[in-house]
Parts: sequence; C-alpha cells; structure tokens
Amino acid sequence: MIFKNTAKQVFPARGLAYNFEDKNKTRDKNRNKNRAGPGRQMLELNNITLGFGQTPLFSGLTLAIRPGEICLLTAPSGAGKSSLLRWIAGLDTPGLVASGEVWLNGQAMAGYPAEARHIGLLFQSPLLFPHLNVADNLGFGLARSVTGEARRTAIDAALARAGLDGMGPRDPHTLSGGQQARLALLRSLLAEPKALLLDEPFSSLDGRRRAEMVALVREEARRLSLPVLLVSHDPRDEAVTDTPPVRLDALG
Repeated sequence: MIFKNTAKQVFPARGLAYNFEDKNKTRDKNRNKNRAGPGRQMLELNNITLGFGQTPLFSGLTLAIRPGEICLLTAPSGAGKSSLLRWIAGLDTPGLVASGEVWLNGQAMAGYPAEARHIGLLFQSPLLFPHLNVADNLGFGLARSVTGEARRTAIDAALARAGLDGMGPRDPHTLSGGQQARLALLRSLLAEPKALLLDEPFSSLDGRRRAEMVALVREEARRLSLPVLLVSHDPRDEAVTDTPPVRLDALG
C-alpha cells in the first residue's frame, strides 16, 4: 500500500512513507539520541494489547524481527491480525483500542503518522491503479525527485526482479494474479520502507504462482535487509518463515 500526502507543499512524497530529510532531520536525530530504544536494526513489538471496546482480542504480544527475517503471526479469522498490522503501520481503524510499543531500528513509532513510519503494508489484494499502466504503477512508489533516466532505470530493474520484463506498457488487469501480486510487492519496495508487513498476500495464489511470490518475498527481504511480519491463518505459510510461528489466539 502507498501512503501519500496531497498537500505537496508540506512533504515530498516517498511512496509508502515520507522522508523527513529537510527541517525534520535534526528533530529525528535528537529524538534518537534521547531515546535509544530497546534494540537496533529490527522491528520490535513490546507488550501489545489490542481489541475493540472493552474486549481485548489478545494481549502481551512481544517479539523482535531482525533484518531479512520473516516472522509469522497466525490465528483464525477475526483474531485481530489485520487490525494489528494497520495499527503498526499507523492507520486508523474505527473502534480499535491498542496499547504497547512499536520500535523500528531503535526508534519508537508512537506519535508518527503512517506516512512518516517508513513501514510498507501489502494486502491480499494488490490494489493496483487501473488507470495507470504497469510501469507507472511501479513509478508511483518512487520519490518525485527520481526523474528521467534514473526513474526509467529503477522501474526497469523492478520489472526485471518481478519477472515482468517488457510488460511496462501493459494494463495491470491483463496480468495474471501472480504477476499482479509481484508488481504490488515491488511497487511497495520502491518506496524504500524500513520494514514490511504482509497481510495474507499468498492466500489467493496457488501452485507455481504462490511459490514464485514466496520466493520473491524471501529474496527481497534478504537483499534489502528488511524485517518482515506476515499474518495468516493458512498453515502453508508456516514453511515461509524463519522462526517458529506465533499464535495470537494462544496469548492472554
């Protein structure tokens, strides 16, 4: 998913996240100095409780995901998996009540809006833009400062990694389900997130298409040293991860 601000005069768009590299750089550096955080170069969840109204769905969730590592949270539908990812990413969910801490590379995310967290979120549906061709869908993830030849080179490289060489001019609806999923993943990664959240992105894929998407996620997570949090109720996804799965419905 791509988060952008329509107020162009405020921040430069960075796809999944803004890059506060102007007047806010000093503020972020000072915050990091004052709050060292529990760990570095990883995504950490500390004592998370989440629910709606007075009824928590789970509590006491604590985990740390290292760069290039894929961690799986598994639970039946309705257990709060998708709501947790939205909360981590900084997205509003009506009625959601959550507490605990999210740290990314030693920096607390509390108080940061979604566009400032540098966290990518990929859903089961690829959410491609039907009015843009394949290349322009990819280009939406790039910074606006990336123009001309640099932009074309970045898009061509992403097409190659997604196995979509030569498909830039095509409409996204002409792609297969697996191709659309890979396109959505690479679009997210062009925004240069520091962590990636996956909301059952393999569930609509079967056989070879699923295997190709899983392999691409693994390859890109390691290439970019991204901590990846996957939520799913599909038992096949237990083979995707690098650590034993965490069952949300087993928490208090």
